[in-house]
Amino acid sequence: MDPLPRIFKIHQKISTPRLADVQKEMNVLLDRCGLPGKVKPGEHIALTAGSRGIRDKAKVLKVIATRLKDLGAKPFLVPCMGSHGGATAAGQVKMLKHLGITEEFVGAPIASSMEVKEIGRTKFGTPVLIDANICAQADKIIVVNRIKPHTDFDFAIESGLNKMMVIGMGKHKGALMAHRLTIKHGYSTMLSEVQPIILKALPFFFGVGIVENQYDQTVSLHLLEPQNFWEGEKPLLKKAKEIMPRLPFQQMDILVVDEIGKNISGAGMDPNVTGRLYFIGSPPLQEPKITRIFVRDLTPETEGNAIGIGFAEYTTTRLVKKIDPVPTAINSITGMGPECGRIPIAFDQDREALQAAFDNSGVLDAKDLRLVWIKNTLEMEYLWASEPMLKEAKANSSLEVISGLPDVPFDAAGNMVMAWPPRWAD
Repeated sequence: MDPLPRIFKIHQKISTPRLADVQKEMNVLLDRCGLPGKVKPGEHIALTAGSRGIRDKAKVLKVIATRLKDLGAKPFLVPCMGSHGGATAAGQVKMLKHLGITEEFVGAPIASSMEVKEIGRTKFGTPVLIDANICAQADKIIVVNRIKPHTDFDFAIESGLNKMMVIGMGKHKGALMAHRLTIKHGYSTMLSEVQPIILKALPFFFGVGIVENQYDQTVSLHLLEPQNFWEGEKPLLKKAKEIMPRLPFQQMDILVVDEIGKNISGAGMDPNVTGRLYFIGSPPLQEPKITRIFVRDLTPETEGNAIGIGFAEYTTTRLVKKIDPVPTAINSITGMGPECGRIPIAFDQDREALQAAFDNSGVLDAKDLRLVWIKNTLEMEYLWASEPMLKEAKANSSLEVISGLPDVPFDAAGNMVMAWPPRWAD
């Protein structure tokens, strides 16, 4: 293998706020909205529970469920995650358990089914489908979700309360139907068309939007009335975009990603970070510019769902052996991104993959190679970069160079080795 340039460690100076007591704040919001006067004893109230690894969602749901039960209501949880969990009722309950959302912790039963009911039709003639349990049982609906940039499109409304209504509450069939519209009409048109139909047809109570910082910690909670779901989410998305994790360089020859997975991003690795977006209904992202991406492994939490691997040119045979083709295919197809499930060229050794990436990088001399190495697209407080980027890093006041210039470390099997800092603690 051609000699790689030496690398140095970077600390990104991330300064973002954090909510000190999530449960206390949720109680304050419920008091402020006059909850006691709006809930009737015996009412069945659905709480949405999605598939994303949202740090404090279980706590938020628990507070809401407890308060509702104190008022004599009967809250219940509904898995609202489109096709995730293998598009099965049991699989979606299992996914919630992985996220710490259980009947025992939240204090509310889980009503899980993949059955849907048609509640209306779009101007395109397509049905709007919603979870059958919500339609049959809910006197009121409370939507709870994180508000963040979406991985497939750029719009005033992206991932949040409105997307959960349209995609998550639609289960597999509803999500597939909604996503189909995006191929010809784009996400913005689809959301603008479908959301008002759902809002009008169903008894929404309120929504809780969660904004997180780059450490995956809750920055703020926001209670929105149904009539304000759309406009109220816009400034929260803008806030989330301002504090989202980013790579500190605009041009890279090779990006090495240690792991991808559904617990990292809905797209496995976040296109907002990598600049890689293969979606017919959205224009390509303009930055950053990365010539080749090499992905080394899957996270255990993704349980074989390798969506996003198609964004890379190179991977490892150990990753390929871990792929479960069923959830990977279901997730990729339902999201209208079969390209996301394509398997790149795989090598037994990381050395071989890096050599291939260098050969296809357009760089003639390895000492000039602009290489960046990250754990995943969520945890980027610390990363490594190659020596040709050292001057640029030192000139950036938001970066701190915290190492010398060692060689890229390989073990005896020819694979890269790195002891990343443990994931941030509570």
